[in-house]
Amino acid sequence: MTEKDILWPVKKFEVQNFWSDSTIWNDFQFRHDDIIIDTYSKSGTTWTQQIVSQLIFNRQENINISRISPWLDFRLNAESFGSKEKLLQTLENQTHRRCIKTHLPLDALVFSPKAKYIFVGRDGRDVACSLYNHLVNLICDGHVEPQSIQEIFQNRILSTSETSFFAHIRSWWNIRHLPNVLIVHFNQLKKDLPSEIKRIAKFLQIETEDLHCDTITEHCSFNYMKMNAGNFIENKYFIGGAKTFFYQGTNERWKNVLSDEECQSYEKRAIEELGKEGARWLATGELEDAKQADQ
Repeated sequence: MTEKDILWPVKKFEVQNFWSDSTIWNDFQFRHDDIIIDTYSKSGTTWTQQIVSQLIFNRQENINISRISPWLDFRLNAESFGSKEKLLQTLENQTHRRCIKTHLPLDALVFSPKAKYIFVGRDGRDVACSLYNHLVNLICDGHVEPQSIQEIFQNRILSTSETSFFAHIRSWWNIRHLPNVLIVHFNQLKKDLPSEIKRIAKFLQIETEDLHCDTITEHCSFNYMKMNAGNFIENKYFIGGAKTFFYQGTNERWKNVLSDEECQSYEKRAIEELGKEGARWLATGELEDAKQADQ
């Protein structure tokens, strides 16, 4: 199948809420080497941004990720740049290879065959635990603090809305075979970071022979990123400063929080939404599709 024969995804709806304004993508001008990182919140977004930036700039330190790789559709981010137009102009002025972050489901994005898309997944139960810690420590006017992990689990992870966790995962899982889409998983980043960095580099057509891979791997470690937290988030946004943003970087904390019934409900829903292969990938990060795994 040639590129002209591919049925590319099209935008189906807009998301405009406290956090996001998807309409900004309607005015974004894509380049042929753009990199878009998409995740459901707290799935390894900043980690993947750091990996990509380290590949682009080859182990350079003190990169301000929030400025060179902005969350484009974050409503407050547009305000921090001065306006939506100034944010777009900042990206237009970038002369290096661009990397942009989003937390939108595929159906709320303008999808370009020109760009490379990296989608990062994580078990929704881990997402719920991490998102709870994130939100209870966030300093943001108008933000409503959740009362428990269970509240996030029920209202976000198990929600049936078009922007819910499973709707988000399903939208990307269904296009995982497109030539400009790479599926990455939080578990695999933790399990074998050097190999995942090389897999991402191969997908982005960045030659690893020319890179300082050991240093890049160190710069993408949890400890390094937490020690340099100010490069990723401003201190003013979190109780205790930017280091609070990097909480533990661990999985399976939900085992001490969620009931057996809640976990069974989640696992059943995963199979209903993604099929057995997709549910297995979401839980473990393991792909049966050799073509995708070897990209």
